[in-house]
Amino acid sequence: MTSPLDILQTTFGFSSFRAGQLEVVDEILNGSGRALAIFPTGAGKSLCYQLPALALDGTTLVVSPLLALMKDQIDFLHSRGVAAARLDSTQDAEAARAVADDLRCGRLKLLYVAPERFNNERFRTLLQSVDLSLFAIDEAHCISEWGHNFRPDYLKLARFVEELGVPRVLALTATATPKVARSICERFAIPATGSVNTGFYRPNLKLCLTPTPAARRHDLLLSRLQKRVAGSTVVYVTLQKTAEEVAQFLAAQGLEARAYHAGMESDARTSTQDWWMESDRRIVVATIAFGMGIDKSDVRYIYHFNLPKGLESYAQEIGRAGRDGKPAIVELFAARDDVPTLENFVYGDTPTQESLRQLVESLDAMGEKFALKENELSSACDLRSLVLRTALTYLELDGILKQGTPFYAGYDIAPLPSWKVVYEAFSPKASDFLQKLVQVSKTGRTWTKVDPDDASEKLGCPRAHVVRAVELLEQKNVAQVRASDVRHEFQRLVEEFDRDAIVAGLMEKFAARETGEIKRIGDVLRLVECAKCQTNALVGYFGEKRGEPCGHCSFCVSGRATKLPPVAVRPAVDEVVNGDELAKVQEANLEALKTPRQLARFLCGLSSPALSKARLMRHPMWGCLEGYRFGEVLSWCEAWESF
Repeated sequence: MTSPLDILQTTFGFSSFRAGQLEVVDEILNGSGRALAIFPTGAGKSLCYQLPALALDGTTLVVSPLLALMKDQIDFLHSRGVAAARLDSTQDAEAARAVADDLRCGRLKLLYVAPERFNNERFRTLLQSVDLSLFAIDEAHCISEWGHNFRPDYLKLARFVEELGVPRVLALTATATPKVARSICERFAIPATGSVNTGFYRPNLKLCLTPTPAARRHDLLLSRLQKRVAGSTVVYVTLQKTAEEVAQFLAAQGLEARAYHAGMESDARTSTQDWWMESDRRIVVATIAFGMGIDKSDVRYIYHFNLPKGLESYAQEIGRAGRDGKPAIVELFAARDDVPTLENFVYGDTPTQESLRQLVESLDAMGEKFALKENELSSACDLRSLVLRTALTYLELDGILKQGTPFYAGYDIAPLPSWKVVYEAFSPKASDFLQKLVQVSKTGRTWTKVDPDDASEKLGCPRAHVVRAVELLEQKNVAQVRASDVRHEFQRLVEEFDRDAIVAGLMEKFAARETGEIKRIGDVLRLVECAKCQTNALVGYFGEKRGEPCGHCSFCVSGRATKLPPVAVRPAVDEVVNGDELAKVQEANLEALKTPRQLARFLCGLSSPALSKARLMRHPMWGCLEGYRFGEVLSWCEAWESF
């Protein structure tokens, strides 16, 4: 085996390892073969699996939720002559087949996939024929129900590792508390000696935690930006509308500022990111959609205009500053007024007991094998999509259900440039079949909607023939094809549902998540008011103990703790909500507003499938208590209902 240092120098062009890298690499290559790397953002986690991938025979499988990071790393690896590829939903059928062929033939050293890819049974079958040397899981904190960014599909990865018999496993994260780290190690059988934590302390970051009345934040931010030495800047906000409003405010003051958020078109986001990356003076005002996987080392300032949702998020976001080791300032304008918005995001994802019961009853009635249409079940049970997927994952992990491969129940096809030209591209027999297929499908101005099951029945042919015909249209580049109407296959693993026990178990899990997320918001407030070195308190949250104060956080500079200003006084709920009018709305929309929690969501402006279906988000009362704490509104709704 070529030595790790030789590979580091000859392939990657680095003269020495960064802190922790060699320990992780050695554990993978010469130790237990299982490791957890907890490194700060930008500290070189990716090398910990890229280097072993080259030292080992076979292919390293990398699981990451970040498409931008996959693309950047693959470009880098290609520039170093390393065979790497990705499989993701943006690729067409031909590109995906080419990657699968390379994987099957052993031509790839690294393959990047999203965790959702493992729901595809064909992909899992493909992996069983591949010599996998290492299974790497990036953003591994997503596997933990106690983590700050839990993703349902991550929970199943440990089982897939076991099923595939991969000999080595590496989990990586920038934000893991000791409890989350233990959870990751337990799930992947990583020994205590295999956990490498390089610490979270960054001596070049000046941590400023500034309690601020919400109304003063615009002026305070402008003052900071005008008085400082120019440098690359990120201003983090919570809401998309805040990103637009703050960016416009700064631009009107003559500053180079643009907004970035998930509500923008993909091209607009890319343009904004490129605009910001090419300068060392520009400002991007962004939601948390910005920053993941972006490699810019000279960020000099990061401002949090709003409270972050937890210390894990905060540490990850400020970790994007000063990666070049030079001084950087990170400042949080802390206002209690942000708490209701953050809490309401959490409460909005907690399902009602009635919704979970309806879900369990629906599943119980579907038989041993069934296919779900997620949006229909989501609407029927009044469960948001992510909440529904989480509930189904819990049931799968509890041994009640087993998920199969998703399939598409429909395709949208646009001929290039016309169906006449398409038919001429095929043999007479194939052309005749295509014409009949179009005749039994629904054709609009541009798109023809093909239902494979319906077409199969009407044409008297196997469903596979219809799907193959659609695939050929795309392969020959004579039509644009969009898969639609995804269905999720499941198999029931128990003979009888104990409905009460299953509902109670789900409620317990969701309640625990809610409690944990609400506590995270409180942790941020406690850090702001901390009566000791705030830098030490922050890194201490992640298990790092420092003896000496940092000397440059807000507490160390001022020598005193600060208090958050009180929340602006709001009218009582009774003064805002007309009870008689609410009763009329409830009576007219009983399915959407039958429980106190549904009423509270409506009044706080939190969307749900039932509210969308009833078009209640257009009602004048929708969101009339948007700035109020959900718990307060829920208590009022429960008392109001009791009358």
